[in-house]
Amino acid sequence: MRPQLSRNLILPLRHRTIPIRLAPTFCSSRFLSSTRKPPDSKTSSKVLRAAPTIPFFGAFFSSNHNPEKSTDTMSPPDQRSEDQWRAVLNPEQFRILREKGTERPGTGEYDSHYPSKGVYNCAGCDAPLYTADHKFKSGCGWPAYFDSIPGAVTRHVDSTFGMKRTEIVCTNCGGHLGHVFEGEGYQTPTDERHCVNSVSLRFTEDTSAVKNPQSKA
Repeated sequence: MRPQLSRNLILPLRHRTIPIRLAPTFCSSRFLSSTRKPPDSKTSSKVLRAAPTIPFFGAFFSSNHNPEKSTDTMSPPDQRSEDQWRAVLNPEQFRILREKGTERPGTGEYDSHYPSKGVYNCAGCDAPLYTADHKFKSGCGWPAYFDSIPGAVTRHVDSTFGMKRTEIVCTNCGGHLGHVFEGEGYQTPTDERHCVNSVSLRFTEDTSAVKNPQSKA
């Protein structure tokens, strides 16, 4: 009788210690150091409350991959609704400016456009973005600018298509312009290339709205 009684007492204890061996990562050191008795409900709740602080969990549930560079929390002054934008933009302008589309290379109105003076405004809100002096020949298939009017363009981290790029938008309305690339070796004052969709722009020779068209360089 005694051997049978001992087995009946030991087997339930063994059965209750199995979860400890299967998942030690999510248990505290105090819990792992003792196998004489299962954790009480108070210890279990402490382990569950501590789990979300493990870095492994944070990597899966964090929605901000680049908190030090992201400027997505900044809201542009022009806060028109989607329906209001559809009323003033044609379908192609809406696709690019509001839905972050891209025109086909070499097809844009301003790809080979090199005026001696003038301003390229946002096609959505008419805010001045670039001057004729900022434009240069890059051969990329889209209008290229080595700089913008100070404060006119805002940069965002763009992680679409499995790569990290820098998107540029109109500061005033948030309309998508294109992307900016650095360090490509162009002989320009900034060594930057603002690759902009022609559809996002509207050219005018009137420079009166530009207070300081000079480059940062």
